[in-house]
Amino acid sequence: MITETLRRTPLFEVQKQLGARMVDFHGWELPIQFSSILKEHQAVRNACGLFDVSHMGQVIVEGPQSLDFLQVITSNDVSKIGPGKGQYSHILNERGGVVDDVILYCLAPHRYFVVVNAATTDKDFAWMRSHSKGYRVELQNLSELYGILAVQGPRAEQIVGDLLPEVKALDRFGVFEKEVFGKKCVVGRTGYTGEDGFEIIAFNEVLSRLWETLLVNGRSFGMLPCGLGARDTLRLEAGYLLYGQDIDDDHTPLEANYAWVVKFQKPDFIGKQALLKQKSEGLKKSLKGFKLLGGGVPRAGCGVYLDSVRLGELNSATYSPTLGVGIGTGYVNQTNLKVGSKVGIEIHGKKVQAEAVPVPFYTCG
Repeated sequence: MITETLRRTPLFEVQKQLGARMVDFHGWELPIQFSSILKEHQAVRNACGLFDVSHMGQVIVEGPQSLDFLQVITSNDVSKIGPGKGQYSHILNERGGVVDDVILYCLAPHRYFVVVNAATTDKDFAWMRSHSKGYRVELQNLSELYGILAVQGPRAEQIVGDLLPEVKALDRFGVFEKEVFGKKCVVGRTGYTGEDGFEIIAFNEVLSRLWETLLVNGRSFGMLPCGLGARDTLRLEAGYLLYGQDIDDDHTPLEANYAWVVKFQKPDFIGKQALLKQKSEGLKKSLKGFKLLGGGVPRAGCGVYLDSVRLGELNSATYSPTLGVGIGTGYVNQTNLKVGSKVGIEIHGKKVQAEAVPVPFYTCG
């Protein structure tokens, strides 16, 4: 029997010493929690949490035609961001399906830093290379060299500001480069929790020192190290998509209610024609939000019913620590299902009453 060797971030041993409980996440051995998912979730909502997201991938795109290239392979309008700005976007296939959702940072004219998902890093890089022919661009996959720390929560600015005073002047999705502990880092005011926060992309050699420094800085503010469990409950409350679960090569941004990330006014981009056709013909399925009206914890795969008719199933679902109730999102074939509509969510063979609600479930501030 062949056992796959799980990959580890440079912080694996440090996290084990902090009592982290590890799980297999797309081939990576990562912490699901340190103390408890509930405590870590509440720390981010009320104070601050520190996440190791070093499993994410990093790709540099540079060259005189880097903007032209990124405009064609992503759905958002990259021309809207200049040096010092970032943007959330989707890389699409010809059918309009999502190859990956990414964050683009413009570090300088003709130089972009792209953060991609862990499970799709190799796929994304191969996709980008295959479509870069004919463009004067250079692509580098730097995923083996960098790690990422995410500092998230209402006290994030104070904590990170002790180390990097420049963050206090940074707008949402702003970005800058600075040398930290002798190595140049990329610092963006972004995150995937619904709270204010920062992601610090640093070379592996300084990651442990950066982690320890931030934990010390954050101790008096109530910051906790956080795992994937809290990251998932936080991002679902905020209505953020999880690639491979909520979106993939077979689901489009329009179906996922992320039409805002598609800029049809661009001359052309991969998947544009497919999305225009889908838009004109009408959606056959749509991602909707649901909140339980009864007890229980919904999970991915739970059926969604209107009376006795199955509309679809949940793709992401959990107990919401902030709202104190079960929540979930799922694709349903009744795309005109209105907010407030009562449905049944099948949990362990029993239908629990729920209602369709707007997404996000929670908004910061």
